[in-house]
Amino acid sequence: MPESKSRPRPTKGPATTPSSKTQKPNAVWFLPVMVTLMLLGLVWIITYYISDGALPIPNINNWNIGIGFGIALAGFMMTTRWRS
Repeated sequence: MPESKSRPRPTKGPATTPSSKTQKPNAVWFLPVMVTLMLLGLVWIITYYISDGALPIPNINNWNIGIGFGIALAGFMMTTRWRS
């Protein structure tokens, strides 16, 4: 009795989903802006503490800390989108 021809088996590879597509790297400006925001927030808070509340904006008192953290937080949020 003749033997039947074997079928080629499909190769098993990684599943291709929309999230596993190759992503483009970030724009050239992304890294400098991210680092600048983090450092600017840090400098804002340090300036407030060193100047004993006289700088950077004297009339808003402790809101200077919130502004500094907000600026730094914007930089840290950008790190979640970082691709190399």
